[in-house]
Amino acid sequence: MSMPLQTVPLSDGRGVVASFDDPRGIGVVRRDDGTEYPFHCTAIGNGTRTIAVGSAVSFSVAAGRGGRWEAIAIVEVGD
Repeated sequence: MSMPLQTVPLSDGRGVVASFDDPRGIGVVRRDDGTEYPFHCTAIGNGTRTIAVGSAVSFSVAAGRGGRWEAIAIVEVGD
C-alpha cells in the first residue's frame, strides 16, 4: 500500500536564491547548509513571479509533484 503524498509544509528555512530562470519561471533556493530546493515562480510570496538571484529568503519545504522536495512560500528577508 502506497502512502499519500505529503502536502503540508514540512519545515521552514532560510537561504538564498541560487538561480532563477525568468522565462521558464523556475529556480533553486539554497539553504545555509547547502541543501538546494527547486521552486516555481508561483511559490514567490509577493505575487510578482520573479526574484533576483542572491536574494535572502525565508521559505517552507513541502513535497511537490513527483514526490521531490520543493521550496514554497518564498519571501524575501533583510540581511
